[in-house]
Amino acid sequence: MARVLSMLAAAGALFLALQGTASAADSDREVQRMTAFGGSCPGCSLARRKLTGAAFSGDFRGAILTDTDLRGASFTNADFGGANFIRADMRSSSFLGANFGGVNFTDAHLDGVEGAGPNFAGANLTRARFTSASLAGANFTGASLVDAKLDSADLTGTTLTGVDARRADFHDASLTGVRLNKGRFDDASFRDATLQGADMSGAVFTRADFHDASLEGVLLFGADLAGARGLEQDQLSTACADRATRLPPGLSARNCRGLAINVRLPKAPPAPPAPPAPPRAPKPPR
Repeated sequence: MARVLSMLAAAGALFLALQGTASAADSDREVQRMTAFGGSCPGCSLARRKLTGAAFSGDFRGAILTDTDLRGASFTNADFGGANFIRADMRSSSFLGANFGGVNFTDAHLDGVEGAGPNFAGANLTRARFTSASLAGANFTGASLVDAKLDSADLTGTTLTGVDARRADFHDASLTGVRLNKGRFDDASFRDATLQGADMSGAVFTRADFHDASLEGVLLFGADLAGARGLEQDQLSTACADRATRLPPGLSARNCRGLAINVRLPKAPPAPPAPPAPPRAPKPPR
């Protein structure tokens, strides 16, 4: 009988978590149970909690996770739009179908995170760390990446349209097929980065460092690289420019405006899985 009562109590706790009734007053054990099984907790406060290895799935829009320990956590079909992750430790976490649109990640640690197609549109990633992250197909449209560290990251096929990435560190990063168009990359580092087939149209790269970067097949329509550092003619030999492109003195690129460009880009990331079905409560004993 004691074992049956224990099973019923656990099922009841899971049901409440799935209904989003958890609050800031919940114990750490209750929060761990909620995040492990998914659910809904919009606007709830999980600040300064130790949630290493937790599994999030559901609606957590506007949640507060300031200074939260989320190392190794997983975010599958989780919506954290507008949430607060200031100084959160998310190292080695995984993102699959996760929404972080408009989230504040200032000073957050995301080194080694992995994910396919996570959404960071409009997010504040000032001084965030993504060293060695693997985020193929991620969307950073309009995000702030000022002073962010993305060194050695795999950002293949990501969208960085309209970002503010001044002083960001992309050195040794894989940026194949990325969209950097209309972004600000003043003083950013692309040293040893791979930018094959990248779209850099309309972006500004004042004092950006391109030493030993691979620029094969990049699109530079209207881009401003007049003050860029480390550029060599060999790097621009296959790049495509137009009359509005600005390059350092003595350097040039082909005028490809209106020509068909054949660049082999990476495959799109796989679609995220369907959300898990809520578990069924056990039948009462006869």
